[in-house]
Amino acid sequence: MVPGRPDPGDDLGMRLRFPSWRVARRDLLAGLPNAVASVPDGMAAGVLAGVSPVHGLYASAFGPIAGGLTTGTRLMMVTTTSAAALAAGNAVAGVAPADRPGALALLTLVAGLMMVAAGLLRLGRFTRFVAHSVMTGLLTGIAVTIVLGQVPALTGAEVDADTSIGSALAVLLHPGRVSLPALLVGLGALALMLAGALVRRPTLGALAALLVPTVVVALADLDVATVADSGDIPAGLPAPALPDFTAFSPSLLAGAAAVALIVLVQGVGVAESAPNADGSRPGADRDFLGQGAGNLLSALFRGQPVGGSVGQTALNVTAGARTRWAAVFAGGWMLVILALFAGLVGRVAQPTLAAILIFAAAGSLSPAKVGGVVRTGLIPRIAVVATFLATLFLPVAAAVGVGVVLSLILQLNRDALDLTIVELVPDGDHRLIERPAPAQPASDAVTLLDVYGSLLYAGARTLQARLPDPTGTRRPAVVLRMRGRVSLGATFFVVLADYAERLGRVDGRLYLSGVDPGLVDQLDRLSAGRVRVVPATAVVGESSRLAYHLAQSYLVRTR
Repeated sequence: MVPGRPDPGDDLGMRLRFPSWRVARRDLLAGLPNAVASVPDGMAAGVLAGVSPVHGLYASAFGPIAGGLTTGTRLMMVTTTSAAALAAGNAVAGVAPADRPGALALLTLVAGLMMVAAGLLRLGRFTRFVAHSVMTGLLTGIAVTIVLGQVPALTGAEVDADTSIGSALAVLLHPGRVSLPALLVGLGALALMLAGALVRRPTLGALAALLVPTVVVALADLDVATVADSGDIPAGLPAPALPDFTAFSPSLLAGAAAVALIVLVQGVGVAESAPNADGSRPGADRDFLGQGAGNLLSALFRGQPVGGSVGQTALNVTAGARTRWAAVFAGGWMLVILALFAGLVGRVAQPTLAAILIFAAAGSLSPAKVGGVVRTGLIPRIAVVATFLATLFLPVAAAVGVGVVLSLILQLNRDALDLTIVELVPDGDHRLIERPAPAQPASDAVTLLDVYGSLLYAGARTLQARLPDPTGTRRPAVVLRMRGRVSLGATFFVVLADYAERLGRVDGRLYLSGVDPGLVDQLDRLSAGRVRVVPATAVVGESSRLAYHLAQSYLVRTR
């Protein structure tokens, strides 16, 4: 397999081909730890989404099955993630609790359709326009929001607040609302997870945190809320059913879009952390399709949104997974767990799920990453802080919107600031010496210019401001190199016409060299003869030398 070539597994038949028994046995065993680890993670994700934890378990079963068969990153685990669960929970928070599972399944379906559409339209290339500083601020804000929002459940306090910060402050300012048994159960769960992390057995620590406090609560008959207190828990496996489409609303659509964006961007990071063993690069579009398929199947079985999970994918690799079937087997193991133990879900103490969410969210915080962004400059610093604050005080869908707008602004700002104009001066030995562009083009001489940076949008206006000013000169000829540019926006053509007109006022002329053949007719038509266009050739610099000689001939003729 040559890196960068299409993956032979892209063919559906190749993807569904069952591996040899030796490989399948390793994948079957590798899937079991993932299924076990998905029990606390899935239940906690359900709580975070504002529904019964069993819906998180459904997603943890069916998401890996569909995602495992379709993602391009073969070892990617498509399962519940805290960020997607929080975004989905915010979107359906206004729905009545009895109708919320149906609305959540519909949101999952819509988000899955968006992901599939993004994959089919090959929109993976646009993920690189989401600024790293923006995504860091968003994910950091989500982690802090989860920690603060779970403080009431961890302490057993009943609060009425609209934001996670408000919930945490209400507990802090009214300590009398704290239930001591609930607090001890939650702290005990945190201690068990910390112990598991210290001995490098985080999965066992999470399971112990889920089971031990629950058993203690049951045996000691403590007054601690359980999952069953929030509603009935269905036993056994769910039957497939379409979501209730009457629950559709603009806020649900916005929430689905936020979930899709978060999942797709996080999926790119998962792909980078778990590349295919043969070096092939499946591309983001294939992963978009796989994550979309996982959401569609999850929605069909009353699950919640799923996406590529960094932690579960790392566990998949560590457990010895060899093919995509390890994820499928993990989903199968989860179905077995659901069939046997779904009835026990209602007995789980709620503070333990809050502890699991707090521990996972706190573990995802990366001060080093945030510090690295802050140290890169003022603009990234503003972006990470603004997105972080938006996530804390706004719904996640609105915070994602703020992040998208900030990313666009940062991109446009980079286009404007990263543009440089230089002058290329022939030295007599068929070489071109680069030096800073002059403030004015020389009179009765040729000025050859090259441009580094984008000429789209703000970049074109920056070019307009930095081109040598012909005012006060006489018969300047300017050659502008355009090699390598295959697309030019409307703003650039306006700037080009304006500069050609300014040169014309002092009997000067503008030449464009190295123009892509596909742009020649467009430039000739829009410039109306005011700009001389020299198409690019296979020889680098040849069209610029030709344009330079044409400009010299013009000066000789008009002298």
